Amino acid sequence: MKITDFYNYKKPGKKISMVTAYDYTMAGLAAESSVDCVLVGDSLAMVMHGHESTLAATVDLMALHTGAVARAVRNKLVVADMPFLSMRKGLGPAMLAVEKLARAGAQAVKAEGLEGHEKIIAHIIKSDMPVMGHLGLTPQSINKFGGYKAQGKDPASAERLLIQAQELERLGCFALVLECVPAALAERISAALKIPVIGIGAGQGTDGQVLVMQDMLGLYGEPPSFVKKYMDGRRLVLRALNGFDGEVKKLVFPKRKRG
Repeated sequence: MKITDFYNYKKPGKKISMVTAYDYTMAGLAAESSVDCVLVGDSLAMVMHGHESTLAATVDLMALHTGAVARAVRNKLVVADMPFLSMRKGLGPAMLAVEKLARAGAQAVKAEGLEGHEKIIAHIIKSDMPVMGHLGLTPQSINKFGGYKAQGKDPASAERLLIQAQELERLGCFALVLECVPAALAERISAALKIPVIGIGAGQGTDGQVLVMQDMLGLYGEPPSFVKKYMDGRRLVLRALNGFDGEVKKLVFPKRKRG
């Protein structure tokens, strides 16, 4: 899937699927699947490194994981998150961050929020690096929000999200992630934009869906209520590990050679 395919999906109403990947092994599975595109999310700070939020992700950490993913995924679009504060240090540092992610293999970057980012987003796009927007519950704003809380629940904040979404489209973003907003609002924003809207916890009325792979595979803690677990990966992996342990201790593995 390429950037131009996003527009082509929007017109006939085809749905886009996107999953996160943070390492070569899981990215290789995503590459072999029918999933459309892969996001190297800053959620890797939590899933891969055990931090309590995404704020611990740095540009260098994102570039390290992006490189691992990009080496495995050669047939799908790879999008990398711009981590916390990377858009707030001025145009020069922001472009250095984009350069690191691009050289690591990202074909596009995702930027959370809009206010204060307008000129930087426009410059990134004019520099030929595609940008995916991200509105609603933006995890990098957890301290401002006071936790992982749904957004756009009242008329004023819903209208503000719609205006911001339209501005991101005007700036040239090729797609928008909309996280944890009411389904009716997500559908309204999707209908108002010419670019595709990819939802997460935003109902069925968007142009696609994105999930953290470890959440959908049941590998990482207790996922949010909007996540569907497509397998109980934790139980399966534990069964395999305990099976190995038992066979080693019972002298079943490895098998003794005859003669």
